[in-house]
Amino acid sequence: MSAGINELGNERDAGVVEEICGYLTEQPPRSFFLFAGAGSGKTRTLVEVLRRLTGVTPHEAGGKVARGLRLTGRSIRVVTYTKNAVAVISGRLGDNALVKVSTIHSFCWELIEGFNDDIREALIAVAQAKLERDRAEAAAKPKGISDKDLVDFAEIEADIEAYRQTPSFRYHPDKNLYGAGAIQHTHVLNATAWLLLNKPTLRRILQDRHPVVLIDESQDTMKSMLNALMGLAEPRGAGLTLGLLGDHRQRIFNDGHEDLPTLVPEGWAKPELQMNHRSQRRIVDLINHIWDAELKGRTQPANGVVQRPRTEKDKGTVRIFVGSTALNEDAKAKLEGWCAEQMAGAAQIADWRHGTYQLLALEHKLVATRGSFLDVYKAMELLDPNAAAPVGSGENKGPSAARLLLEELASLARCVRPDGSINESAATDLLRRYGSLDGLPLDAQLRDARTQEMQAGISEFAKSVSDPAATVGEVISPVFAARLFDVDSRLAEAFADKSPPPPAPVPRKDKETTEARIRRGWCALFAAQWRELERYRRYLAGESELATHRIVKGSEFHHVMVVMDDKQAGAHQISYDKLFGAKSLSDTDLKHVENGKETTIDRSLRLLYVTCSRAKESLALVLWSEAPEEALKKILASGWFEAHEVQAIQPT
Repeated sequence: MSAGINELGNERDAGVVEEICGYLTEQPPRSFFLFAGAGSGKTRTLVEVLRRLTGVTPHEAGGKVARGLRLTGRSIRVVTYTKNAVAVISGRLGDNALVKVSTIHSFCWELIEGFNDDIREALIAVAQAKLERDRAEAAAKPKGISDKDLVDFAEIEADIEAYRQTPSFRYHPDKNLYGAGAIQHTHVLNATAWLLLNKPTLRRILQDRHPVVLIDESQDTMKSMLNALMGLAEPRGAGLTLGLLGDHRQRIFNDGHEDLPTLVPEGWAKPELQMNHRSQRRIVDLINHIWDAELKGRTQPANGVVQRPRTEKDKGTVRIFVGSTALNEDAKAKLEGWCAEQMAGAAQIADWRHGTYQLLALEHKLVATRGSFLDVYKAMELLDPNAAAPVGSGENKGPSAARLLLEELASLARCVRPDGSINESAATDLLRRYGSLDGLPLDAQLRDARTQEMQAGISEFAKSVSDPAATVGEVISPVFAARLFDVDSRLAEAFADKSPPPPAPVPRKDKETTEARIRRGWCALFAAQWRELERYRRYLAGESELATHRIVKGSEFHHVMVVMDDKQAGAHQISYDKLFGAKSLSDTDLKHVENGKETTIDRSLRLLYVTCSRAKESLALVLWSEAPEEALKKILASGWFEAHEVQAIQPT
């Protein structure tokens, strides 16, 4: 590296804003892909570009773009992944009529809402294409089409028929809707992509509204939608200019392209942000080593920009601890506390000793185990697999049928004091807020009787929530009996049904009906401890010190502990034991390598990169391995860590 490059220091990315402004003000404008790694200042760069193109910050060429937008009544569209990202970008940008910021789901629904005949045609076309692909893949299997395949085909055919019979469609970008005409997030993105490719009118609508579309977190944008937009941006000058911002190393959802940089058209610009403003040097060095690693089983190329830390951030502490996954969960949790103690000594940071660090895990089940709400989480997953866990976008309020438990009853529980008494003022305000007092009888005697009934119900509720062993079913029983709140019909019917749960299906053998799965979920939820529900609610709301990689993308924390436990996580597509060399690649892994397909190593490497790059000051990695001695040996030989940074966990 030249001395000139070294001398750039913290200002090495200073010209990127003007570089992008140049592309977007050329005639015709030029599409681009901005490589923006962890902590690179991507949002700041995006906002500064927008301020120049809309006349907020004086800029000769940008001012002409702004005048053109005003004259034609158009705006620049910024599309990002989460509502939180929308709020951050909008907050930094301020009130700006020439820019519209939204999630990808909102963007798509705004384009197609109300075009019911077109939506129907698109949904049917997408489903029929999937059915044809699935049939072809099943027929090509050595044993041919199975009974399970036939069941899957029948479900797709039933969906197609349901679309044909639906007169209008309903959708909400931030939550799942149910009932007639309700469609989900994936359906909306796929339908919009199909319509953009097959309906010239929708293409014109998009171009007339937004001649420039900038997509944040483009590596996780659904393939079908991204392909459609990239197609519309070609050739240059076709009426739509596209800007993609992201980092393929941080892709965590399977919907995105496996290696987006290689798909960027030849004529597009490719600016880069090289800085990492977030992390100390030791952490930046580690994530660079992780991505550059030559690993058996890796098929994704190690392309990407080497990151540089800020000159003043020349320290940082990293440790990796390795123990046996055969230990029980209580022992693991205790020893993770021991690891935190070791970090407190190594980093000379008391936060580790006081528990003020962020724990990140591979999967929600592992977090639920560490957070002591596994029974409730598993029940919620049965009720609605798509809403049980926080995903980083949407409202993260859990299954809609169980909202009463997570909102009204959780709020009522906070009106119960530690000694079991009731804060009557707070409880009354709560009942009034939810409309529970609106239907009180006008007759004084009946009104008094109804009030006493409600007070008795609240008293019984308070007794139940004060009992550490109380189940969800025991807590909600007096609430239902006293009719304190409006109850979702699905919850009411499930609670009234006293039949035993259906047996769980045999994995990879039985095909469970949706009704049976949901019934098992209700039974499990009613039998779970009430105290688990509050822990689960806090996890959904992002108030817990525990999180998964899926909900912290874009976040940063001073101190991070990453817990890796393949056994507890139960994930089949991820294996940290394989990544660190403690476990051999499977036949499937080797077959994927031979065919150039994404492997367990590829996915695990990206998730490790995402979690490690959240840390600002210090980072602890905890690996619970099937073969800890082998893992330690391979880790020491990897070159990722110094010898003093690698430590075995010894059970006490």
